[in-house]
Order: sequence, then C-alpha cells, then structure tokens
Amino acid sequence: MLRSSMPKKRNKQRVLLLSSRGITHRMRHLMNDLETLLPHVKKDSKLDSKSQLHLLPEIADLNNCNNTLYFEARRHEDLYMWATKTPNGPSIKLHVQNVHTMDELKMSGNCLKGSRGILSFDKAFDETEWGKLTKEVFTHIFGVPPLARKAKPFIDHVLTFSILDNKIWFRNFQIMEKDPLQPNGPPQTSLVEIGPRFVLTPIRIFEGAFGGATVYSNPEFVTPASMRSVVRHARGDKYRQRKEAQEETSKRKVLRKRDEDALAVSKVFA
Repeated sequence: MLRSSMPKKRNKQRVLLLSSRGITHRMRHLMNDLETLLPHVKKDSKLDSKSQLHLLPEIADLNNCNNTLYFEARRHEDLYMWATKTPNGPSIKLHVQNVHTMDELKMSGNCLKGSRGILSFDKAFDETEWGKLTKEVFTHIFGVPPLARKAKPFIDHVLTFSILDNKIWFRNFQIMEKDPLQPNGPPQTSLVEIGPRFVLTPIRIFEGAFGGATVYSNPEFVTPASMRSVVRHARGDKYRQRKEAQEETSKRKVLRKRDEDALAVSKVFA
C-alpha cells in the first residue's frame, strides 16, 4: 500500500540547443544531427554576444529547459561545447574536434527518428571525479525521457562515450537484430555505426551555470590558437634560416671574386 501510494518520479529532462554567431556549415550540420538524435531538445536562435553567457540560464528557463547545450565558435574554425545544468550548474566546457556528420560519413546504419537510445559509458568515467560528474551531466542531457513529447517508444541505437588519451570519444551505433546477409536466419545482435562522431576534450568544469568557481581544470589542454602560433613560429624559423643561408652564399661569392689583371679580356680587346 505504501509503495502504491507514493507518486512515481517522472524524468522531465529537456535540453536547450543553441549556438553563437560565426559557426560554419560543418558545425551547423553537427547541431542538426544532435537535434535529430535527441527528441527532447528545444532548438533556439543564435546568441548574439559571446560575452553574455549569463543570459543563457534565463533563456533556458523561458523555454522550460533544465539542461543547455551551447556551441561556441571562435575564429570560424574552433568549436567549443558547453554542457550545463541550468539554472544552478554545474557547467562543463569542452573542445570539439574531429567532427564527422551523418551526411558526411554515409554509414550503412540507420535508426528511427525520435527513438530513444541506450547510453553506454566507459568504465574509465568512474575512476576520476571529473569523469563521474561528466557522466552524470551527459546522462541528463543525452538520455531521452520515456515521456518526451517527440519521443517514440522504441530503442534501436546506442550512444557510446569512451575515454582515451583524456578525451571523450562519441559514437552512435544502430542495434541490428538480424544479419542483413541472412534475413531469414537466426537472430544475431550486432552494432552498425550511424554517426555523427566527434571527440571532446574537457577544459574546465565550473560550479555554477556558465561560470562560478572552478571544480576541475585540465592541465594538459593547449588552446588551438597557441598550437597554430607554434606552427607559424616554426615556419618563420625555417624562412629565417633559408634567408640567412642565401646571404652567406652571396657573401662567399663576393669573397671568391678575383680582381681584374692587365691581361683581362675586357682590357685586351677594349
């Protein structure tokens, strides 16, 4: 009687999906793929200013969302993702690399639009404190509630999160119940990749929503701008060494040049 009288707890997770100005077509296609995969996502227009992140919790509240996925583009080539629990946090800032969308991959896998997916996390998430926190936040964001408005009562794909080299690798697989080569044969469960795929590098975890005290900071992270600066300096060093070698060659040619004597051709036949 006591168990039946207790109200059943409902999973009311809703995710706000938006981006900053300056995203490229590849970044936009990645957002469209995530919107297709997650039926409980509410997509909003672009945020005009990158310095007004404190407005995002208010926008999420207006859209009745308690999670936010915000994609921030910088220099039209670097993509950062904020995974946030609104309005109180925490917030995880990640660098997105190696983005491959569904249309680009052209994988043979397929899944029903609006279906729910199984979340599969690597056991390495439970070995660190930041991994446990990231797993919990990703479970709230990527886990589709059973009573979501656009969700269908089917589970036909798996979202995998794996940790390798302190990076989070995202993959999406279709659950195949039968072998496509033997449709009338015995059931054989297998996985076929669908897409999209990308790699996330954790940068920093904040206590609040899009700010606050730093809970975790990745000491191994190097910004893409500084890496490009190192490459440019290396190219500049090669150019400087080549120019110095050319100057040394011209100086040696001047030193080896002999003075004209009395029997020079220009003087004999002058």
